[in-house]
Amino acid sequence: MHQLKLILSGCVLVFSLSILQAQPTFIKDSLNNYIINGMHNWNIPGLSIAIIKDGKTVVMKGYGVANTTTNEPVNENTLFMIASNSKLFTATALSQLAYDHKLSLNDKIIKYFPDFQLYDTAVTKMVTIRDMLSHHLGTKTFQGDFSFWDSKNSRQQIMYKMRYLKPSGTFRQDYGYCNSCFLTAGEIIPKVTGKPWEVYVYDSLIQPLGMTHTHTLGYNMSSMPNVATPYTTAFTGKLTAIPFDQVDNLAPAGSLVSCVADLAKWLTMQLDSGKYQGKQIVPWEVLRTTREMATIISSSKRGDSHFSGYGLGIFETDYHGKQVFWHTGGAFGFVTNTCFVPELNLGITILTNQDNQEFYELLRYQILNAYLNVPYENLSNIALPGFKDEQEYEIKKITAWKERFKDNAPPLPIKMYTGTFENKLYGTITITAQPNTQGTLHVQFNSHNNLTATLQYLDNDEWLLTYSNPAFGIFTTSFLTKNNMVTGISIKASDFVEYDPYLFTRK
Repeated sequence: MHQLKLILSGCVLVFSLSILQAQPTFIKDSLNNYIINGMHNWNIPGLSIAIIKDGKTVVMKGYGVANTTTNEPVNENTLFMIASNSKLFTATALSQLAYDHKLSLNDKIIKYFPDFQLYDTAVTKMVTIRDMLSHHLGTKTFQGDFSFWDSKNSRQQIMYKMRYLKPSGTFRQDYGYCNSCFLTAGEIIPKVTGKPWEVYVYDSLIQPLGMTHTHTLGYNMSSMPNVATPYTTAFTGKLTAIPFDQVDNLAPAGSLVSCVADLAKWLTMQLDSGKYQGKQIVPWEVLRTTREMATIISSSKRGDSHFSGYGLGIFETDYHGKQVFWHTGGAFGFVTNTCFVPELNLGITILTNQDNQEFYELLRYQILNAYLNVPYENLSNIALPGFKDEQEYEIKKITAWKERFKDNAPPLPIKMYTGTFENKLYGTITITAQPNTQGTLHVQFNSHNNLTATLQYLDNDEWLLTYSNPAFGIFTTSFLTKNNMVTGISIKASDFVEYDPYLFTRK
């Protein structure tokens, strides 16, 4: 286990004595050690947190390091990719435009993009902005994301390729989380304002709130000052630095880069009916529109909740009798959350730079429990053994695969496995033979930026697929053959990207 050198940032708890005394005992006395211990147990280099209560920021603090090589400490202004926490900004911007009568959320997508198509022609004619903001297509969660995430596809190309997303569910009935839907909705903003999504969101929300460190695009994030480096422990168990995602092509779904100092302003505005420091940033009616449940996810009792659903860019549920709004954000190397509970006048945001852990959400629930007077139990300690068992199982499985690699020769000549293979949604991959090996191939993912993989022959017609970016994963796969000819290959990526494998056929 990587030994974290926890460096507390120069930013200390922000409170007056009276505000501190009013907070739950856990927040006053135990939160600091809980976070330090949790970061150690879950192997998290850096974490930043803010808690807003009754209009005051009662906690704002950075823990650990932004980079394990430089040991630069995390503080309240350290930048993280907040990924899908961007979605509520997109939904708020569109709801504001509807409030201003610049558009209607019930407008059909084809009103703005006449050539837009989905898999079902009937759905193409019916789908609206509201549908896109509430994941109504009936596709599977993350469907298409391997083709789109970190890819060379432009926003227009992604929208074009949505016609190849075959739904497994029913339109407006079955929930499936969809990033390309939010891209499509966001691309209507320039149609009605003349400004790109990233400019309009900055001008209408980021700048008026004084979120001075926030970027609407992640381009060149590695060169931004005071930025957290992304890490993962997935597939190896070892803390590994990974490349920064490049997802500005999906910007309305998840490109924002921010910090807890800025997100505290966003949450304060959410809790004060659209006001910040006495100024009305967003009309209350706009916020209310985003919070109206548009999609039922579950109406069955699960633990301490009885329902869960999705508004426009925000999840909602009941938790111990209170209505809770929240969203998480996942990018390679970053998992984050934002949460607000209007009935408690409580807001929480937690940003981390290690993507293979559950602590960031367990910490959120631990804080909610404290403010709801739920009897204390250490949620992190309860969840950790199961997580470690699952991680150990995955590592042992991969180790066992690697032990089968003994420079075996595949059943067909190595050149038979090379060539260009195509998937209609993704595009093409190119497979070439590695020099001086009899059972190793190189895979070039032609629709991605700098993504490759190796295919090492194991035995029994099975190969080990190892991506150049560790976050994409390690999997076994097989070529499809017919009459001693290679006809295709199945390619899988991490569930963090997309659940189902892609079939590539020889072009």
